[in-house]
This record gives sequence, structure tokens and C-alpha cells, in this order.
Amino acid sequence: MNDLTTLLDGAKQGDNAAVDQLFAAMYPELRQFAHARLRHSEQITLLDTTSLVHESYLRFLKAGRVEVKDQSHFLAYASCVMRSVIVDLVRQRRTDRRGGGEIHVTLDTGIAESAHVSEDEILQINEALDDLAKVDARMVKVVEMRYFAGLHEQDIAASLGVTERTVRRDWEKARLLLREALE
Repeated sequence: MNDLTTLLDGAKQGDNAAVDQLFAAMYPELRQFAHARLRHSEQITLLDTTSLVHESYLRFLKAGRVEVKDQSHFLAYASCVMRSVIVDLVRQRRTDRRGGGEIHVTLDTGIAESAHVSEDEILQINEALDDLAKVDARMVKVVEMRYFAGLHEQDIAASLGVTERTVRRDWEKARLLLREALE
């Protein structure tokens, strides 16, 4: 844990070697998050677990300094980066081809395990999250960490410095607001 703290401090300073080592230390967990997120949408995003983690790593390097306090903040930041990688890839693919029918979007707790996520859904959810961020940024972070990275309530609560109950309430409110925005 002491080494991880040192690496986090180095990443805050903009030390690329520290970012490299931090990423290497967190690589198994990041792969697990990416795998959980892509399990049902690989054919849509054309990303595999390794590609998503590596693309996220490149974005970390491009950002320079990584402002994280501890491991849970690093994982929260990684979930946000993974979201942007997925959304950007879908947007890029959509610019290559236009059209497609309108798809009903369902956002619920089990979506990652139960349904294939379409490109339209990913973009609609991203737009709805951008709108929701104007109302409550913490709810957006909860959605990113739970929906895009597959983190558990306990990890989200630790990352945001709130209780698990607050995370559950934010998740429920966000689901209701997003459902309304997506319909």
C-alpha cells in the first residue's frame, strides 16, 4: 500500500514513470472492470478488454497529471476514462455510417449482465449523463462507476466519501432521471 501511495503521489506530479507503474499495479483490476463492461457489447464497440485498458492508459498519459488521492479515486477516474473511450469510439463509428432505427433504452442495475448495449444506447446514455451532470455531478459519478466500470456500492462509496446508502439513493434517482430523459 505504501508503494501505491508513492505511485499516486508521483502521478499527481506528472511523473510518467509513476503512471506506468501505477497502471501496472492496477492492471488486473482495470482488466476486470473493462471485461465486465464489454462482456455484452464487444461487437458494437469493437473493443476487447485489453484494448479498452490500453486505450485508457494512453489517455492517462495524454492527460499528464492524474489528480487522485487513493486507489478508489484512481478507479473512479479510470471508470470515467473508460466511459469516454467507449463513447468516443461509438461516435467515430457513427460518423462512418449514418442511419439506424430508434431503439428503446432501458437502464437498470442488471443491464451489463442481461442485455447487449447498442451504439445508440451508449450515445443516448452519454448525452443524458451530460445533462444530468448539470443537475448533480455526484449522481453522474455513481452511474459512471457502476454502469461503465462495474464497481460495487462499497467501492463507489469509498471513492466518493459517502455512505453506501447515499450511493444507492443516488443510483435510484439517476436511474429515474435517466429513464425519463431517454424516453
